[in-house]
Amino acid sequence: MPAVPSILNADLHCHSIVSDGTLTPEELAQRARANGVELWALTDHDEIGGQQRAAAAAKANGLRYLTGAEVSVTFAGETVHIVGLGFDAEDPRMAQGLADTRDGRGPRAREMAEGLAKVGIHGAYEGALRFVGNPALISRTHFARFLVEAGYCKDTPEVFRKYLTEGKPGYVPHRWANLKDAVTWITQGGGIAVIAHPGRYKFNATEEYALFSEFKAHGGRGVEVVTGSHTPAEYVEYAGMAREFGLAASRGSDFHSPDESHCDLGALPYLPGDLTPVWELLADRIQ
Repeated sequence: MPAVPSILNADLHCHSIVSDGTLTPEELAQRARANGVELWALTDHDEIGGQQRAAAAAKANGLRYLTGAEVSVTFAGETVHIVGLGFDAEDPRMAQGLADTRDGRGPRAREMAEGLAKVGIHGAYEGALRFVGNPALISRTHFARFLVEAGYCKDTPEVFRKYLTEGKPGYVPHRWANLKDAVTWITQGGGIAVIAHPGRYKFNATEEYALFSEFKAHGGRGVEVVTGSHTPAEYVEYAGMAREFGLAASRGSDFHSPDESHCDLGALPYLPGDLTPVWELLADRIQ
């Protein structure tokens, strides 16, 4: 594999129909290529079932590829996401860990539907299933799409505000993996663990410092600095956190759908030049 440049259009965070995206892995690869992406990873939520398709599609489109997944973690009472990159997608420990994490989604979804029924929204579980590519991964996003289609809200952000966040009728918490387990699954398979979109979490400064400290202590090595949900000010903030904790920097749009996502594949600014890109640490894992 030729050396990978430190400055390139890498998009290492997106989702397909295998989890809560609306495009197939093949369609995502074509879109990435059309948008000038040079290094791509598919990072479905708690699922690696799309990895073979994504790798084959990347090859067919002339894209360099890293395996990926976004693992849901509970930390300090909040759901945090850890992106794994470059791991062995055939590692049985990773597959089993993600399967265990997914198991709670079905019962949680039925509880969400019950909560919505109490406020007059009936058939939400069945409605959400129509938007699910993988029934084991039914999520709040699928409920949101149903509620928009059914006319209860004008768009998915409104659904989350009114129905699917803490204290609202359709909100049900879920106990995910712990931070140590998620990082271990990724690293034991030869990959690198990355804190996804840290600006999204509602942590105070002490809690955020604890997240970064424990993450690194468990073997985590990267953080998303430039990502679709970060503001330019947060690019600067988390570049500083990468420097402070000695973490490599990652870049990813968190693209889910042409109709819903704030940022398209490959549309982000480049990483700050003084940071170590996570792909430099994964050069031998790039396909």
